[in-house]
Amino acid sequence: MTRAHTYLALDIGAESGRAMVASLRDDKLTLNEAYRFANGPVRINDGIHWDVLRLWSEIKTGIVSAVKSGAQIDSIGLDTWAVDFALLDKNGELLSNPFHYRDTRTDGMLDEAFRRMSRAEIFASTGIQFMQINTLYQLLAMVLQRSALFDIAKVFVTIPDLFNYWLSGEITNEFTNATTTQLLDPRTRNWANPVLDAMNIPVHLFGSITDSGTRIGTLLPTLSDETGAGTIPVVLPACHDTGSAVVAVPARNQDFVWLSSGTWSIMGAEVREPCLNEKALEYNFTNEGGVFGT
Repeated sequence: MTRAHTYLALDIGAESGRAMVASLRDDKLTLNEAYRFANGPVRINDGIHWDVLRLWSEIKTGIVSAVKSGAQIDSIGLDTWAVDFALLDKNGELLSNPFHYRDTRTDGMLDEAFRRMSRAEIFASTGIQFMQINTLYQLLAMVLQRSALFDIAKVFVTIPDLFNYWLSGEITNEFTNATTTQLLDPRTRNWANPVLDAMNIPVHLFGSITDSGTRIGTLLPTLSDETGAGTIPVVLPACHDTGSAVVAVPARNQDFVWLSSGTWSIMGAEVREPCLNEKALEYNFTNEGGVFGT
């Protein structure tokens, strides 16, 4: 019998999060829930936000719970919901509480975006369906509000990128979650600068794209000591939770349709190339990144 390989999966959705210990031995996967916690919006004077500091505390509690369960963890990976983001300053410090995608600041932003760039051009550049919750329209709202954050921000990170930075000290823009922003070109796998320029969103905020499956470092020493976890490698899964769900489908071949249900349900197929034709635009289909180049 081979030694079991044990991994800690931190999966955070828009309503709850969980720390799952996954053990793989002789092609058998065993899952155990180490910790579960609630998630949800927090309303303050300027709108609806995520309480990322509480979520970070819950993440650390999840790591501690996994360690206390006796698991000898080989690596750790984290995913979250899509589209929301944070801005960091020149020292890598968080500038503000990230907004919740349901905040009303994006009302009317689709029409404003189409005044700057046509719907067809945006879709051809990004392949993502049109929803006012998308990162593109959140950032455009900040542009129209002349947000002072743009004067001091140096780095854009999506929510899982933020937590992976706090885990490892490494700033990344993981591919699957980056695609959901409606700011990334799925053909070049780089940021869609023509869209950023048309919306007057600062291009310098966006760093290089990192592939799913990349080992980005290890738990920071202070975090290793605080949680008792030791030096554990931090590996990027598909940091968009839907991407992680799809790659886990136990399909026998590539000809399958999947249905993923969370705060909402989404149905799709795993394909090798993005579908950017007129029918995809007409039906408001979306091309979200997967692992292994899908």
